[in-house]
Amino acid sequence: MTTTRPERSSFTFDPPTTGAHNPSSHAAGTSPGSFARAADVGGPLSYASPDTPGMPAPSPHTAWDFLPDGWTIEEDPAGCRGHNQGERPIRAVPSEPDFNPVTQLESARLGIVTPEMSRVAEREPHLTAEQIRDEVAAGRMIIPANRNHLRHALDPMAIGRASSTKINANMGASPVSSGTDDEVEKLRWAEKWGADTVMDLSTGGDLDACREAILQNSTVPIGTVPIYSMIIGRRLEDLDDQVILQTLEHQAQQGVDYFTIHAGVLHVHLPLIKDRLIGIVSRGGSLLAKWMLDHDAENPMYMLWDDICRLMRRHDVSFSIGDGLRPGGLADATDRAQLAELDTIGELTERAWRHGVQVMVEGPGHVPFDQIEYNMKLQRTLCHGAPFYVLGPLVTDVFPGYDHITSSIGATAAGYHGASMLCYVTPKEHLGLPKKDDVKQGCVAYKIAAHAADVALGIPGSRDWDDELTKARAALNWEKHFELSFDPDLARAFHDEDLDVDTDFCAMCGHDWCSVRISKEIQEFASGKDESYSWDKATLSAALTPEQQQILEQRGVLSPDEIHRLAAKTRGAVVEDADDKASCHSDFVDDAGAQRIQSEKLVQLGG
Repeated sequence: MTTTRPERSSFTFDPPTTGAHNPSSHAAGTSPGSFARAADVGGPLSYASPDTPGMPAPSPHTAWDFLPDGWTIEEDPAGCRGHNQGERPIRAVPSEPDFNPVTQLESARLGIVTPEMSRVAEREPHLTAEQIRDEVAAGRMIIPANRNHLRHALDPMAIGRASSTKINANMGASPVSSGTDDEVEKLRWAEKWGADTVMDLSTGGDLDACREAILQNSTVPIGTVPIYSMIIGRRLEDLDDQVILQTLEHQAQQGVDYFTIHAGVLHVHLPLIKDRLIGIVSRGGSLLAKWMLDHDAENPMYMLWDDICRLMRRHDVSFSIGDGLRPGGLADATDRAQLAELDTIGELTERAWRHGVQVMVEGPGHVPFDQIEYNMKLQRTLCHGAPFYVLGPLVTDVFPGYDHITSSIGATAAGYHGASMLCYVTPKEHLGLPKKDDVKQGCVAYKIAAHAADVALGIPGSRDWDDELTKARAALNWEKHFELSFDPDLARAFHDEDLDVDTDFCAMCGHDWCSVRISKEIQEFASGKDESYSWDKATLSAALTPEQQQILEQRGVLSPDEIHRLAAKTRGAVVEDADDKASCHSDFVDDAGAQRIQSEKLVQLGG
């Protein structure tokens, strides 16, 4: 019987590419690459998503428009390139002839590449040190590196749209849980699982000692919310200017790299909260709102802003301007209160830049998926492209215990549409203080979100890691597969839970149904034939490490005897049984033999 293909309209293969970099350094594979905008490093659209119709346009201003009084701009062949000044190399000229730059922003304005900028360039290979300097000068990037923290183990990094998307891990002791030793351990754990910065949000115990220990041990920038320390041991009503400035000075001297200060919450904004379902969910925002109502006065952080800027400049502490009126549920997202505060934050950003202080801006925590792009791009307009640092956002409210997942969905969208750093959410969010494993789960979820955003944006080389793992997977090279994975212990433990032999098929499909094995055997396909990933024959995998054993014990799928067997294997057994184990490889046995090995080696689950 013959059949003919039905008539249909022709389809032209024309994906909506708009000039973005291919995230693969070698354009590996067959994908057309990123659908994002063409990279605009040096302009307001550094690695940006295409705008949905109706999105606010980028601000025409940068930090170059908010220089200190008396400063001027002149052409300089070796200077920065100011986007709003065209592509002319420029530098700022201070009003004082003997001016010495203190902050990274001031150095960048003078055309200086600091050692910290050079280190960032080593860590961001798609950018040069000069490009980093120019982004810092424009206010689109910050290098949070307190001069006092640099004397310890701090490894400088950057937060900005031109750099890779970063993640932050929150931790801290509370009046009912944890302590200094626990928090230092969580710091090390957060660094192990990829946190780019850490915030100490301690509200209990010896806050000063805890902060000091974290700063002494951290290689990543540390942020705090200083108002927590300001009210320890005193009534909120007694908070005054002296306490505020003394606390900030002390933490700056300790080496804190960025402060979250909720100065954008104004007295005039408070009536806008009246009809919210959940009111104010920011601790700093709620404390200051109560202070304003008790005193019938303006937010003291707003009133002291210039004094705070001068203090922070002396140590090069960066601002993370807090979003005290961020929504705490989908029902309150993108409301007048949130956006009014964001507009005030734009003003505060301009004032901080005039003092030479670096700025990033904090963003919302609960936002429906359809509203995320607008939130990201409105901030880009009102805050002139200052880096945006968002908590999630969570895209639904009904999954407590799984909010690291609900929020990482929003975080991926936020990273693609404009956020520069994503504050992790752990499974304990809304429920309690995160423990060690919660920190890991939050970090992993947010490393996924940040990496996915970087690939989507077309940041050069961001997909190379994925491509290498794909080649290992195509070759059925299990050892390389595990080595390239983000969490090799977990990947190996999950594999050996079902099949403790590295074969040319996996336990999910089995021999007969393994599409990867079949594709590898099709001579016309390149799939799985990369010589650098080839391997000779199947082998018994090595014994489980203690970390892998613990993973399987926690899962509770295998019996203790089965886990003991996997953990008790020796290298001698691998050598002794090598010829027998090779028999499960389809190159050595017929289909019937492969089926027998499959049935023998797949772990049979009880119950």
